[in-house]
Amino acid sequence: MESNRALWDEWTKIHIGGDFYDVDGFRQQRPGRQNRVHAYELEEIGDVRDLDVLHLQCHFGLDTLSLARLGARVTGVDFSPEAIAQARQLADEVGLDATFVCSNVYDVREHVDGAFDLVYTSRGVLGWLPDIETWAEIVAHYVKPGGLFYLSEIHPIAQVWDESSPGRFVLKHDYWTGDVMSFPTQGSYADPTAHIETTHEHAWNHGLGEIVTALARAGLRIESLREHPWVEWPFEGLVEDDQGRWRLPESQEGSLPFWFTLLASQPS
Repeated sequence: MESNRALWDEWTKIHIGGDFYDVDGFRQQRPGRQNRVHAYELEEIGDVRDLDVLHLQCHFGLDTLSLARLGARVTGVDFSPEAIAQARQLADEVGLDATFVCSNVYDVREHVDGAFDLVYTSRGVLGWLPDIETWAEIVAHYVKPGGLFYLSEIHPIAQVWDESSPGRFVLKHDYWTGDVMSFPTQGSYADPTAHIETTHEHAWNHGLGEIVTALARAGLRIESLREHPWVEWPFEGLVEDDQGRWRLPESQEGSLPFWFTLLASQPS
């Protein structure tokens, strides 16, 4: 995880100025760029105005500040000092009130007090965590009675394929939690050509049953679990649709989920 933290420090410097996140579009509130929280997420979460929101694994705060722009009172947490520094600077630049805390997700109870109306996390977060049960306990700890937890994430079935086999789906990784998977770093997902000093990234897969069971055992009530046939970023073997999402080509027989959303509540 220390190696991953160093990697995310490097990635942040690339992401803040690259086209992938289009931070300038967010700053200038260009149409379609002024808010990173998607319509399908807000349909499931509901109105966030005047809610206290905790965003875990917030990177440099673009989604966190999107929630603030929608009227929420936000706290973002990330383990990368560079990401938190950039998040605070971005908040000042766009004039949005937000609190950003630098902490490993497993240590966050040492740094953030209270409970929240909504705990939110999204887009490629769970694969960086070795222990999903402790993560679920932390999530549940911060959801106030009657509050919500929302997760929007790449489906674990999408994580098992060998992406080095273009046009073919070749099974390479275990679906369920196992040993750490380590890969040589090749730039960033936002810019594969970027120069990176950190040599490897490390990840853990977690099956959908593991994730749901961990949250249920932590005391949360699962309100909905939806699986989607697309992923939000370019993915080997998939094709881009008219909404900027990536799906199996029409020539492919059958279908698979590549994304899922989960909404849970804390019983009153």
